[in-house]
Amino acid sequence: MTPAASQDARNRMTAAMASGGALSSPAWTTAFASVPREVFAPSFSLHTEDGERTYHQESPEFLDACYTDTSLITQRDTAGTPISSSSAPSLMARMLEAFTVSRGDRVLEIGTGTGYNTALLCHHLGSDSVTSVDIDPGLTVAARDKLARLGYGPTINTGDGTAGYQERAPYDGILATCGVRRIPAAWLAQTRPGGIIVTNIGTGIVRLTVEGNGAAAGAFLPDSASFMIARPAADHVAHTAPAYTGLIMNAEGRSRTQPIPEVSDGAGDYLDDLMRAEALEVSLNQLGVLAMTLIDKERGRKICGLIHPATSSWARVTLAGETTVTIEHGGPLDLAAERLELFAQWIRAGRPGPGNYGLAVGTDGVHTLWRDAETDRQSWVLPS
Repeated sequence: MTPAASQDARNRMTAAMASGGALSSPAWTTAFASVPREVFAPSFSLHTEDGERTYHQESPEFLDACYTDTSLITQRDTAGTPISSSSAPSLMARMLEAFTVSRGDRVLEIGTGTGYNTALLCHHLGSDSVTSVDIDPGLTVAARDKLARLGYGPTINTGDGTAGYQERAPYDGILATCGVRRIPAAWLAQTRPGGIIVTNIGTGIVRLTVEGNGAAAGAFLPDSASFMIARPAADHVAHTAPAYTGLIMNAEGRSRTQPIPEVSDGAGDYLDDLMRAEALEVSLNQLGVLAMTLIDKERGRKICGLIHPATSSWARVTLAGETTVTIEHGGPLDLAAERLELFAQWIRAGRPGPGNYGLAVGTDGVHTLWRDAETDRQSWVLPS
């Protein structure tokens, strides 16, 4: 691996993102062409057609893999769940393009991670303008060192990113490279009026403008995306769907069969949609609910499994016919009933993508999701 080879790889990646529409502004284009991704991901694993594969700088295909437009997993928790990665560059680019700040503007990044996105911010805005926070001291120490090797010196703090970083507030913008279940009040309070917040919530990326009274509103980007949820502590082990496979497959509970409402193109497609949970009204109204696809080999059927770890509620949804499903569930919440109804609304609306939605956060903290339709606007107050 030589500097020239690294530059060639960066140029190819940057050109591909520009031709694909992810990059458009000269400043961010120059940043991606200038910052070496391999410095921040000297070893990583990624998913391939043959399964997951690990790469090191000594690997012959290292540079090609490093500059693939995909997420590079760089750290896992004790349960094997990814907790740090270098996100897919095209998604990073779309978020940065939406993060309309200028050189000299003061910004806060939530989730330092590898430091790659931090370096892109520093390149465009200047190190003095950039503050980055991460819950993991190992990540902040490593990122600070890698950034310094490239000549960048942003303010990096180890702490809870959902609390922001008051010492450098107010900010002209906050960019989160992790997911949140709700927009933290601290982010709103630490962003100046007219400033922006770009973050993942549910299965979308929202761009909010903070108003003079501390409320915020804005639209979702067209892309679907789900980041790792912000951790409350460095050693936190998150709930993940695979841990509940046995429960979903074997639990006994209440059962009913009901028609699938508003099916327009087949029950099989409907069940697939139900499992993917890409509709924003579902992902945001059911935050904290994990969905999984399971195969009952003995009966030769596909299962949509739902689990809400906080209440031990679960549901198992299977096809009972071309237009009906069987629902088996237990616990205090009827997870499937809510999901089926929300998906019926989504299908009636023509399966709209994230770009059809917006989010408003009131001064009282109430989150309202809205979706524009041809004839009216629908809205949902999200659970607190």
